Amino acid sequence: MRPTTLLVLAAALGSALGGAAAARAATDTSGFLYGTITTSSGTEYQGRLRWGTEEAFWGDLFNSTKEKLPWVDEVPRDERRRESTINLFGFEISWHDDHDSGRQLIARFGDIDRIEVTGRDDAVLVMKSGQRVEVEGGSNDIDGDTEIVVWDARLGEIEVDWRNIERIQFRPAPSDLKLDVHRLYGVVHTDQGDFRGWIQWDQDECLSSDELDGDTRDGDLSIPMGNIRSIEKRGRRSSRVTLKDGRELTLDGSNDVDSDNRGIFVEDERFGRVLVSWDAFERADFAEPPGSGPAYGSFAAGKPLQGTVTTRGGRKHTGRLVYDLDEEETWELIGGDRRGIEYYIPLSLVASVTPTGSDRSRVVLTTGQTIDLEDSADVGEGNAGILVVNEGKRPVYVPWDEVERIELRR
Repeated sequence: MRPTTLLVLAAALGSALGGAAAARAATDTSGFLYGTITTSSGTEYQGRLRWGTEEAFWGDLFNSTKEKLPWVDEVPRDERRRESTINLFGFEISWHDDHDSGRQLIARFGDIDRIEVTGRDDAVLVMKSGQRVEVEGGSNDIDGDTEIVVWDARLGEIEVDWRNIERIQFRPAPSDLKLDVHRLYGVVHTDQGDFRGWIQWDQDECLSSDELDGDTRDGDLSIPMGNIRSIEKRGRRSSRVTLKDGRELTLDGSNDVDSDNRGIFVEDERFGRVLVSWDAFERADFAEPPGSGPAYGSFAAGKPLQGTVTTRGGRKHTGRLVYDLDEEETWELIGGDRRGIEYYIPLSLVASVTPTGSDRSRVVLTTGQTIDLEDSADVGEGNAGILVVNEGKRPVYVPWDEVERIELRR
């Protein structure tokens, strides 16, 4: 067979495969947020959902602050408020770490059954496991100015103000849901390797219809993300954008394409989700998506954490675990930084955590992969410690500085 014939066949095969992938992306809409919003007036709106111009999929992250830490009363009183001291430029600075204070909550939308709104920036999250978590503020996901867009099949597109919402009941997207947009997917190249998965650019753009903004010598541009083949960083001030039709553009003057970018989320199935900073970012190559991502039913109900804590003195305590005095189920995430890449890892993917310094830990995943993380209360000295709970016995509290290793069991 002649080489030219092979090239023609290869091109035809590539076109066919690409067309098949595009067809799957157009027909599979199970990864999109979907549910029913009930307002304070009793009106219901049902359809595809989006939090403002940001979160639109089950794997996206809902952010807030936990109002209460129900397990803190099990900590000995002398451990609840511990003094920390550092020496800075010859001056000794001391402060108190108060374990009673609220903690950040980060949850995947797919882990939530419903949201019961209780105030301007207050709500109760009811998880699939039945666990109820009281939250307040902490992000633009939950405040009086939050708007949630609903595409109601009968009424059309509606922007519902948070202050008017009484309840949001999540449910799987129906199989007959038809959309003319698809989810962004591809490979993000960094100075630490590649991450493949669903992409949320600048913590914002995640749909083919979302636009990348920037300036050129000829004027301002807003390019639909679905028309872009790749984005490559050119220092701190600009990026080279290659379109699917082969044209190349250099864009600047916007946080979409310069160092003001808030980071690129990649939902990589190996880790959960990573946030790539502009410093670590090199290039993003977009590809035809294999559908729309994990469906609502793919997120299993959380279970109580179980495992063993080994202390520096060699003692082992086994039972139900409460990590950092607030993470107590497998749906919850622990986070940390690795040279400009933030990891958000569901505890269901974690096999063990071993502190390796005052502000870092080695995290081993259930796949056997190892990640060294730092600069987070989950993996450093800001951790409030671990409770080990066994029915009929007083919980055992292990301060973080006494932890040798934490092993989770499935």
